[in-house]
Amino acid sequence: MKKTLLGVIAACVIAMAAMAADAPFNDNVPDKYTVKKGDTLWDISDLFLRDPWLWPEIWYVNPQIRNPHLIYPGDVISLVYIDGRPRLMLQRGRDVKLSPGVKVLPHAEAIPTLPLDIVNNFLTRNRVVTQEEADAAPYVVAGHEKRILTGLNDSFYARGEFDETPAYGLYRIGEPYVDPETDEMLGIRAQDIGSAKVKTVDGDIATLMATRVVEEVRIGERLLPHEERRLESNFYPSGPDGEIEGVIMAVEGGITQVGHLDVVAINRGEREGLKVGNVLAIFKRGETVKDRIAKDEITLPSERAGLVMVFRTFEKMSYGLVLNAERPLAINDLVKNP
Repeated sequence: MKKTLLGVIAACVIAMAAMAADAPFNDNVPDKYTVKKGDTLWDISDLFLRDPWLWPEIWYVNPQIRNPHLIYPGDVISLVYIDGRPRLMLQRGRDVKLSPGVKVLPHAEAIPTLPLDIVNNFLTRNRVVTQEEADAAPYVVAGHEKRILTGLNDSFYARGEFDETPAYGLYRIGEPYVDPETDEMLGIRAQDIGSAKVKTVDGDIATLMATRVVEEVRIGERLLPHEERRLESNFYPSGPDGEIEGVIMAVEGGITQVGHLDVVAINRGEREGLKVGNVLAIFKRGETVKDRIAKDEITLPSERAGLVMVFRTFEKMSYGLVLNAERPLAINDLVKNP
Protein backbone atom coordinates (compact mmCIF):
# COMPACT_ATOMS: atom_id res chain seq x y z
CA MET A 1 0.00 0.00 0.00
CA LYS A 2 2.80 2.38 0.99
CA LYS A 3 4.76 1.57 -2.17
CA THR A 4 1.64 2.09 -4.27
CA LEU A 5 1.00 5.51 -2.72
CA LEU A 6 4.64 6.52 -3.20
CA GLY A 7 4.41 5.35 -6.81
CA VAL A 8 1.33 7.49 -7.43
CA ILE A 9 3.00 10.53 -5.83
CA ALA A 10 6.15 9.98 -7.90
CA ALA A 11 4.10 9.66 -11.09
CA CYS A 12 2.27 12.90 -10.29
CA VAL A 13 5.55 14.71 -9.64
CA ILE A 14 6.98 13.45 -12.92
CA ALA A 15 3.83 14.44 -14.81
CA MET A 16 3.84 17.91 -13.24
CA ALA A 17 7.50 18.36 -14.14
CA ALA A 18 6.85 17.29 -17.73
CA MET A 19 3.95 19.72 -18.08
CA ALA A 20 6.01 22.51 -16.57
CA ALA A 21 8.79 21.72 -19.03
CA ASP A 22 6.35 21.94 -21.93
CA ALA A 23 4.90 25.21 -20.69
CA PRO A 24 6.12 28.43 -22.34
CA PHE A 25 7.58 29.77 -19.08
CA ASN A 26 11.06 31.16 -18.50
CA ASP A 27 13.41 29.40 -16.12
CA ASN A 28 13.31 30.57 -12.50
CA VAL A 29 10.13 32.63 -12.83
CA PRO A 30 8.83 34.17 -9.59
CA ASP A 31 5.89 32.56 -7.80
CA LYS A 32 4.33 36.01 -7.47
CA TYR A 33 4.82 39.45 -8.96
CA THR A 34 3.30 42.70 -7.72
CA VAL A 35 2.45 45.08 -10.54
CA LYS A 36 4.11 48.51 -10.29
CA LYS A 37 3.28 51.84 -11.83
CA GLY A 38 5.19 52.13 -15.09
CA ASP A 39 4.90 48.41 -15.91
CA THR A 40 3.51 47.33 -19.26
CA LEU A 41 1.78 44.07 -20.07
CA TRP A 42 4.65 43.19 -22.38
CA ASP A 43 7.21 43.70 -19.59
CA ILE A 44 5.29 41.34 -17.29
CA SER A 45 4.69 38.80 -20.06
CA ASP A 46 8.40 38.81 -20.86
CA LEU A 47 9.19 38.23 -17.17
CA PHE A 48 7.17 35.01 -17.06
CA LEU A 49 7.11 33.67 -20.62
CA ARG A 50 9.63 32.65 -23.24
CA ASP A 51 7.11 33.76 -25.86
CA PRO A 52 5.32 36.80 -24.36
CA TRP A 53 2.57 36.88 -26.99
CA LEU A 54 1.26 33.57 -25.57
CA TRP A 55 0.01 35.47 -22.51
CA PRO A 56 -3.73 34.98 -23.30
CA GLU A 57 -3.25 31.20 -23.63
CA ILE A 58 -1.95 30.71 -20.08
CA TRP A 59 -4.06 33.40 -18.38
CA TYR A 60 -6.54 32.04 -15.82
CA VAL A 61 -9.63 34.23 -15.77
CA ASN A 62 -10.99 34.47 -12.24
CA PRO A 63 -14.78 34.89 -12.61
CA GLN A 64 -14.92 36.68 -9.24
CA ILE A 65 -12.88 39.61 -10.53
CA ARG A 66 -14.52 42.42 -12.46
CA ASN A 67 -12.68 43.07 -15.76
CA PRO A 68 -9.97 40.44 -15.15
CA HIS A 69 -8.13 41.45 -18.34
CA LEU A 70 -7.39 44.88 -16.89
CA ILE A 71 -4.30 44.90 -14.67
CA TYR A 72 -3.57 47.68 -12.17
CA PRO A 73 -0.57 48.70 -10.05
CA GLY A 74 -0.75 46.79 -6.78
CA ASP A 75 -2.31 43.69 -8.35
CA VAL A 76 -0.51 40.40 -7.70
CA ILE A 77 0.13 37.90 -10.51
CA SER A 78 0.77 34.35 -9.29
CA LEU A 79 2.00 31.20 -10.97
CA VAL A 80 -0.50 28.47 -10.08
CA TYR A 81 -1.49 25.02 -11.32
CA ILE A 82 -5.06 24.50 -12.52
CA ASP A 83 -5.94 20.86 -13.31
CA GLY A 84 -2.22 20.11 -13.30
CA ARG A 85 -1.37 22.82 -15.82
CA PRO A 86 0.60 26.00 -15.09
CA ARG A 87 -1.41 29.21 -15.30
CA LEU A 88 -1.01 32.85 -14.34
CA MET A 89 -3.73 34.13 -12.01
CA LEU A 90 -4.60 37.66 -11.00
CA GLN A 91 -5.34 38.79 -7.48
CA ARG A 92 -6.65 42.31 -7.11
CA GLY A 93 -4.51 44.43 -4.86
CA ARG A 94 -6.72 47.50 -4.90
CA ASP A 95 -10.31 46.30 -4.58
CA VAL A 96 -11.60 48.06 -1.48
CA LYS A 97 -14.56 46.51 0.29
CA LEU A 98 -17.42 48.93 0.47
CA SER A 99 -21.06 48.57 1.31
CA PRO A 100 -22.76 47.23 -0.70
CA GLY A 101 -20.02 46.65 -3.34
CA VAL A 102 -16.39 47.23 -4.21
CA LYS A 103 -14.50 50.25 -5.40
CA VAL A 104 -14.58 50.55 -9.18
CA LEU A 105 -11.17 51.07 -10.79
CA PRO A 106 -11.23 53.28 -13.89
CA HIS A 107 -9.86 51.79 -17.12
CA ALA A 108 -7.43 54.69 -17.50
CA GLU A 109 -5.44 53.50 -14.47
CA ALA A 110 -4.84 50.02 -15.91
CA ILE A 111 -1.29 49.31 -17.09
CA PRO A 112 -0.92 49.58 -20.89
CA THR A 113 0.26 46.87 -23.25
CA LEU A 114 3.07 49.00 -24.66
CA PRO A 115 4.96 52.13 -23.52
CA LEU A 116 2.25 54.55 -24.62
CA ASP A 117 4.42 57.64 -24.33
CA ILE A 118 6.43 56.44 -27.34
CA VAL A 119 3.44 55.24 -29.34
CA ASN A 120 1.16 58.22 -28.66
CA ASN A 121 3.97 60.67 -29.38
CA PHE A 122 4.40 59.02 -32.77
CA LEU A 123 0.66 58.95 -33.51
CA THR A 124 0.19 62.63 -32.72
CA ARG A 125 2.85 63.48 -35.29
CA ASN A 126 1.90 61.15 -38.13
CA ARG A 127 -0.98 59.79 -40.12
CA VAL A 128 -1.27 57.87 -43.39
CA VAL A 129 -3.43 59.19 -46.22
CA THR A 130 -4.15 58.11 -49.76
CA GLN A 131 -3.00 60.04 -52.80
CA GLU A 132 -6.62 61.03 -53.43
CA GLU A 133 -7.00 62.41 -49.90
CA ALA A 134 -3.79 64.42 -50.20
CA ASP A 135 -4.71 65.86 -53.61
CA ALA A 136 -8.24 66.81 -52.52
CA ALA A 137 -7.19 68.54 -49.28
CA PRO A 138 -7.08 72.39 -49.16
CA TYR A 139 -3.56 73.83 -49.10
CA VAL A 140 -1.81 76.94 -47.81
CA VAL A 141 -1.28 79.54 -50.56
CA ALA A 142 0.05 82.54 -48.66
CA GLY A 143 0.87 83.91 -45.25
CA HIS A 144 -0.49 87.19 -43.92
CA GLU A 145 0.97 90.14 -45.83
CA LYS A 146 2.47 87.70 -48.35
CA ARG A 147 4.80 86.09 -45.82
CA ILE A 148 6.20 82.67 -46.74
CA LEU A 149 6.18 81.25 -43.19
CA THR A 150 3.44 81.39 -40.57
CA GLY A 151 3.79 81.10 -36.80
CA LEU A 152 1.50 80.74 -33.79
CA ASN A 153 -1.58 83.03 -33.86
CA ASP A 154 -0.66 84.29 -37.33
CA SER A 155 -3.30 84.47 -40.04
CA PHE A 156 -2.80 82.79 -43.41
CA TYR A 157 -4.74 81.88 -46.53
CA ALA A 158 -5.63 78.49 -47.93
CA ARG A 159 -7.33 77.38 -51.13
CA GLY A 160 -9.63 74.44 -51.71
CA GLU A 161 -13.06 73.08 -50.95
CA PHE A 162 -14.18 74.13 -47.46
CA ASP A 163 -17.27 72.87 -45.70
CA GLU A 164 -18.52 73.81 -42.24
CA THR A 165 -15.52 72.28 -40.49
CA PRO A 166 -14.42 74.96 -37.98
CA ALA A 167 -10.85 73.72 -37.49
CA TYR A 168 -8.27 71.70 -39.37
CA GLY A 169 -4.99 69.95 -38.79
CA LEU A 170 -2.00 71.24 -40.75
CA TYR A 171 0.10 68.53 -42.40
CA ARG A 172 3.26 68.36 -44.47
CA ILE A 173 2.92 65.66 -47.11
CA GLY A 174 5.93 63.39 -47.07
CA GLU A 175 7.28 60.52 -49.10
CA PRO A 176 4.94 57.69 -50.09
CA TYR A 177 5.22 54.25 -48.56
CA VAL A 178 6.00 51.95 -51.49
CA ASP A 179 5.96 48.17 -51.17
CA PRO A 180 9.57 47.14 -51.89
CA GLU A 181 8.37 43.78 -53.21
CA THR A 182 5.56 44.86 -55.56
CA ASP A 183 6.11 48.64 -56.04
CA GLU A 184 2.50 49.23 -54.98
CA MET A 185 1.94 52.56 -53.22
CA LEU A 186 0.52 51.69 -49.80
CA GLY A 187 -0.06 55.21 -48.48
CA ILE A 188 1.51 58.61 -47.96
CA ARG A 189 2.95 59.87 -44.70
CA ALA A 190 1.42 63.14 -43.49
CA GLN A 191 3.47 64.86 -40.77
CA ASP A 192 1.65 66.98 -38.20
CA ILE A 193 2.66 70.65 -38.35
CA GLY A 194 -0.08 72.23 -36.25
CA SER A 195 -3.74 73.23 -36.13
CA ALA A 196 -5.77 76.14 -37.46
CA LYS A 197 -9.27 77.53 -37.12
CA VAL A 198 -11.29 79.02 -39.94
CA LYS A 199 -12.00 82.74 -39.67
CA THR A 200 -13.75 83.44 -43.00
CA VAL A 201 -14.40 81.69 -46.31
CA ASP A 202 -14.73 83.52 -49.63
CA GLY A 203 -15.39 81.08 -52.47
CA ASP A 204 -12.48 78.66 -52.48
CA ILE A 205 -10.22 80.92 -50.40
CA ALA A 206 -10.31 80.73 -46.61
CA THR A 207 -8.63 82.90 -44.00
CA LEU A 208 -7.39 80.89 -41.02
CA MET A 209 -5.42 81.44 -37.85
CA ALA A 210 -2.71 79.07 -36.61
CA THR A 211 -3.75 77.94 -33.12
CA ARG A 212 -0.96 75.38 -32.63
CA VAL A 213 2.34 75.02 -34.42
CA VAL A 214 5.03 72.35 -34.14
CA GLU A 215 7.01 73.90 -36.97
CA GLU A 216 6.49 77.06 -38.96
CA VAL A 217 3.73 76.64 -41.51
CA ARG A 218 4.92 76.77 -45.11
CA ILE A 219 3.16 77.39 -48.41
CA GLY A 220 1.83 74.07 -49.68
CA GLU A 221 0.95 72.51 -46.29
CA ARG A 222 -2.30 70.54 -46.49
CA LEU A 223 -5.36 70.99 -44.30
CA LEU A 224 -7.06 67.78 -43.13
CA PRO A 225 -9.97 67.30 -40.73
CA HIS A 226 -8.80 66.34 -37.26
CA GLU A 227 -8.50 62.59 -36.84
CA GLU A 228 -9.69 60.67 -33.79
CA ARG A 229 -6.59 58.67 -32.87
CA ARG A 230 -7.32 57.22 -29.47
CA LEU A 231 -5.07 54.25 -28.92
CA GLU A 232 -6.61 51.38 -26.99
CA SER A 233 -4.13 50.90 -24.15
CA ASN A 234 -5.19 47.43 -23.02
CA PHE A 235 -5.06 45.33 -26.18
CA TYR A 236 -3.26 42.01 -25.78
CA PRO A 237 -0.27 40.46 -27.58
CA SER A 238 -1.23 37.73 -30.00
CA GLY A 239 0.02 35.89 -33.03
CA PRO A 240 -1.65 36.68 -36.39
CA ASP A 241 -4.67 34.58 -37.35
CA GLY A 242 -3.10 33.64 -40.68
CA GLU A 243 0.31 33.47 -42.30
CA ILE A 244 2.00 36.86 -42.58
CA GLU A 245 5.19 37.53 -44.52
CA GLY A 246 6.33 41.08 -45.11
CA VAL A 247 9.19 43.53 -44.73
CA ILE A 248 10.11 46.62 -42.75
CA MET A 249 9.66 49.52 -45.19
CA ALA A 250 10.78 52.45 -43.05
CA VAL A 251 11.77 53.46 -39.54
CA GLU A 252 10.74 56.65 -37.74
CA GLY A 253 13.33 59.37 -38.00
CA GLY A 254 14.38 58.68 -41.58
CA ILE A 255 17.25 56.37 -40.58
CA THR A 256 18.02 52.94 -41.99
CA GLN A 257 19.04 51.07 -38.83
CA VAL A 258 16.36 49.66 -36.51
CA GLY A 259 16.66 49.10 -32.76
CA HIS A 260 14.76 48.53 -29.52
CA LEU A 261 11.57 50.65 -29.20
CA ASP A 262 11.86 52.07 -32.71
CA VAL A 263 8.63 52.61 -34.65
CA VAL A 264 8.64 50.86 -38.03
CA ALA A 265 6.33 50.74 -41.05
CA ILE A 266 5.39 47.26 -42.32
CA ASN A 267 4.07 46.48 -45.81
CA ARG A 268 1.16 44.40 -44.51
CA GLY A 269 -2.15 45.65 -43.16
CA GLU A 270 -5.82 44.91 -42.61
CA ARG A 271 -6.36 43.34 -46.02
CA GLU A 272 -3.79 40.67 -45.09
CA GLY A 273 -5.51 40.08 -41.74
CA LEU A 274 -3.08 41.98 -39.53
CA LYS A 275 -4.61 43.32 -36.31
CA VAL A 276 -3.59 45.63 -33.48
CA GLY A 277 -1.69 43.57 -30.91
CA ASN A 278 -0.30 41.06 -33.41
CA VAL A 279 3.32 40.14 -32.74
CA LEU A 280 5.69 39.39 -35.62
CA ALA A 281 9.19 37.96 -35.56
CA ILE A 282 11.87 39.99 -37.35
CA PHE A 283 14.35 38.06 -39.45
CA LYS A 284 17.68 39.54 -40.45
CA ARG A 285 18.20 38.96 -44.15
CA GLY A 286 21.07 36.65 -44.93
CA GLU A 287 24.08 38.24 -46.58
CA THR A 288 25.17 37.43 -50.11
CA VAL A 289 28.65 35.92 -50.09
CA LYS A 290 30.98 34.52 -52.71
CA ASP A 291 31.50 30.77 -52.78
CA ARG A 292 35.18 30.53 -53.67
CA ILE A 293 34.93 26.79 -54.33
CA ALA A 294 31.92 26.80 -56.66
CA LYS A 295 32.91 30.25 -57.94
CA ASP A 296 29.44 31.74 -57.60
CA GLU A 297 27.43 33.79 -55.10
CA ILE A 298 24.98 32.44 -52.52
CA THR A 299 22.57 34.07 -50.08
CA LEU A 300 22.88 32.87 -46.50
CA PRO A 301 19.69 31.91 -44.59
CA SER A 302 17.74 34.64 -42.78
CA GLU A 303 18.10 34.55 -38.99
CA ARG A 304 15.54 35.50 -36.38
CA ALA A 305 16.72 38.66 -34.64
CA GLY A 306 13.80 40.45 -32.95
CA LEU A 307 10.11 41.03 -32.30
CA VAL A 308 7.71 43.79 -33.32
CA MET A 309 4.15 44.41 -32.09
CA VAL A 310 1.60 46.11 -34.35
CA PHE A 311 -0.11 49.10 -32.71
CA ARG A 312 -1.86 50.72 -35.68
CA THR A 313 -3.21 49.18 -38.86
CA PHE A 314 -4.32 50.64 -42.18
CA GLU A 315 -5.78 48.86 -45.19
CA LYS A 316 -2.43 48.20 -46.88
CA MET A 317 0.22 48.77 -44.18
CA SER A 318 0.81 48.97 -40.44
CA TYR A 319 2.94 50.62 -37.78
CA GLY A 320 4.69 48.51 -35.16
CA LEU A 321 6.97 48.97 -32.14
CA VAL A 322 10.18 46.94 -31.96
CA LEU A 323 10.08 45.19 -28.57
CA ASN A 324 13.20 43.09 -28.93
CA ALA A 325 16.30 43.44 -31.10
CA GLU A 326 18.93 40.79 -30.53
CA ARG A 327 21.20 42.27 -33.21
CA PRO A 328 21.21 45.39 -35.43
CA LEU A 329 18.19 45.40 -37.75
CA ALA A 330 17.59 47.36 -40.93
CA ILE A 331 15.03 48.42 -43.50
CA ASN A 332 14.02 45.49 -45.76
CA ASP A 333 14.48 42.93 -42.99
CA LEU A 334 11.69 40.34 -42.98
CA VAL A 335 8.70 40.01 -40.63
CA LYS A 336 6.86 36.71 -40.19
CA ASN A 337 4.65 34.81 -37.77
CA PRO A 338 6.53 34.27 -34.49
